[in-house]
Amino acid sequence: MAAGGDHGSPDSYRSPLASRYASPEMCFVFSDRYKFRTWRQLWLWLAEAEQTLGLPITDEQIQEMKSNLDNIDFKMAAEEEKRLRHDVMAHVHTFGHCCPKAAGIIHLGATSCYVGDNTGLILSSGVIMAHCSLRLPGSGNSVSISQLARVISRLADFAKERASLPTLGFTHFQPAQLTTVGKRCCLWIQDLCMDLQNLKRVRDDLRFRGVKGTTGTQASFLQLFEGDDHKVEQLDKMVTDKAGFKSHGSQTLLHTDSICTDIRLLANLKEMEEPFEKQQIGSSAMPYKRNPMRSERCCSLARHLMTLVMDPLQTASVQWFERTLDDSANRRICLAEAFLTADTILNTLQNISEGLVVYPKVIERRIRQELPFMATENIIMAMVKAGGSRQDCHEKIRVLSQQAASVVKQEGGDNDLIERIQADAYFSPIHSQLDHLLDPSSFTGRASQQVQRFLEEEVYPLLKPYESVMKVKAELCL
Repeated sequence: MAAGGDHGSPDSYRSPLASRYASPEMCFVFSDRYKFRTWRQLWLWLAEAEQTLGLPITDEQIQEMKSNLDNIDFKMAAEEEKRLRHDVMAHVHTFGHCCPKAAGIIHLGATSCYVGDNTGLILSSGVIMAHCSLRLPGSGNSVSISQLARVISRLADFAKERASLPTLGFTHFQPAQLTTVGKRCCLWIQDLCMDLQNLKRVRDDLRFRGVKGTTGTQASFLQLFEGDDHKVEQLDKMVTDKAGFKSHGSQTLLHTDSICTDIRLLANLKEMEEPFEKQQIGSSAMPYKRNPMRSERCCSLARHLMTLVMDPLQTASVQWFERTLDDSANRRICLAEAFLTADTILNTLQNISEGLVVYPKVIERRIRQELPFMATENIIMAMVKAGGSRQDCHEKIRVLSQQAASVVKQEGGDNDLIERIQADAYFSPIHSQLDHLLDPSSFTGRASQQVQRFLEEEVYPLLKPYESVMKVKAELCL
């Protein structure tokens, strides 16, 4: 039997898309080499920007990283991942192995999403964007836009040449008035032009994740730059510019299903709840329950709405020549269903948002329970500023954290991680800073400023045309 994952073996499955149909360029975009080379490029961009903004990163370290972007030991990375059970840290160690002088500053201030999410965006941009910084081999342009433009160009030549050539038109796949071969071809071109416009729109609107830290507040970078808000913003912009994107977005992108799933999970934690009316019953069997039925409804309907997208896509793909009528019955159902479903989701979500309840004391209690673990990133940043290696510090804290977690989980004791750090001489350079590093307000980074700026610069201007309808309240039918 072939070993699992031995995709080159005839005894192991390999996607026909890669082995038979897809272009070499497209296959390369989603290859391990391109993916992990992009991770290294992102780490280099981050280090370059951090150096420019004043962090103690040397030219020698930058050059060492540049020289080893393509020097990827995939076997070592696989062994590291098997040992660590963490793909990003496996590649941090693998990159550090061939960059010993730069090893201590690789991934400095970053979280796994920095390479994971941004690489996903770069890979997508390599397919659809014409200004991607990581060019495809042998190409100075994107894959999809170039391919689509070429198809449109070829069909335009075809249509021009046969613009006057008569042919029988069809409606319902029955003979109808004449058309021309060129005219029919223009129907195809019209659809492809709309596709091209959509790709351009996606290209122009696609936002880079940028440099955000673990939860999007940029707290680790604010720590590195000693509270200099302007430098953190510059860092984000510099890395975004290096990647070839016009703008950067937030930590994650959400839709209704995700939002309401979060609310449901927070309700279980008793930190937040959707509205619960005075006479509302949560459970027929358990009178104390406050089931989040509104959020559950939104999640359920959002899944249904997403499946409805396939109806028009599949119907459009099987339309014959100039027209047929096997879209009619389908349209009667899917269009109405889609709009009604969306209306219900939005009305319910508005109702939820108008009555959300937050429980600060519960949130505060949970923070106290988890703060020692949460402080580890700030401790790493402080140790690096004191001259330590990020990777050495990460390993020390990993070991101590596992020991502290064992006390909590196996013995039911309190989290004693900070006491362990205080007792470890390795951390003596920052022992005097621990009280400050454990201040909860220091963990929110630039969240407050980010919210204000986002609302003032993006949300309020966007909502201004709709001020006349803002006062309408949402009422649930059932």
